[in-house]
Amino acid sequence: MKDNKYLLLIFISLILFACETNDSNNEDPTDTTFLFEDGFETQNNDLNELFPSDASRWSNVQQTNPSNATNQISIIDSEFSEGENALRILAYQSDSQLSKMDIEKGGFNIIEGDKVIITADFYIKGSQSLQNLLLIDLECCSCWDPSVGDNYGSENQCPGVRLMMSGENDYLSIERGKISGETLQQSSTPFPRNEWVSIRWEMILSPNSSGINKLYINDVEVINENAMNMPNSQIFTNIFAEQNINFTLQEPTFYERVQIGATANPTADTVELFVDNFSIKVN
Repeated sequence: MKDNKYLLLIFISLILFACETNDSNNEDPTDTTFLFEDGFETQNNDLNELFPSDASRWSNVQQTNPSNATNQISIIDSEFSEGENALRILAYQSDSQLSKMDIEKGGFNIIEGDKVIITADFYIKGSQSLQNLLLIDLECCSCWDPSVGDNYGSENQCPGVRLMMSGENDYLSIERGKISGETLQQSSTPFPRNEWVSIRWEMILSPNSSGINKLYINDVEVINENAMNMPNSQIFTNIFAEQNINFTLQEPTFYERVQIGATANPTADTVELFVDNFSIKVN
């Protein structure tokens, strides 16, 4: 009788083990394939700490000054949304030069079908109009046709999607001009000023109308639209053909860098802003 009990226990254990093994085989793999996040924390407000030799943090600074002023970037400890530091950006108004002051992270390989979530906190000083100010760019520089080179303007050589202020009340929108799409605008939630604001930008990437585009301001959804959000090879070919230019979108097509700050300041005024608590996640 005792031997029968042992045999029964062994039999039950084998069944349970088989079930557990089968369940483990059916489990979904982790959703997150890439995550980069940075709160701009440093020792002694040292900007250089954001660019370590192992490339574990940021890649470089993009700075284009207007003719008669010098834009600024620094780490500060007097204004932040978390931790003890934030990134300060001062971008003077453009003149003959398009004014830019931002920080860049490169080395991505974000492809069609990926879900991308970009989050950041912004604090923008003042009350002047911010119309057309660009805050975040996700770009594909490697997809540009090298045979065209500078013939179509250096500003267009990194196609992508961007977050831009639109309208006189500074409605944050999704700008798609560099991939020949219309801006996805909203007019429900003006961008708050002189306070920290949380931004969440979600996309499922596609070169056609199946792309998913969502934008949240302080956890309130302000945009939810299906539209392309990656360069479309046929659209690029057709547009350039109108100017008698042969253009071939380079493949594979992928987004390889993100920029945040005043990625372009075509406004009529100087802009001072702070950035904190940045992340980009790719599933």
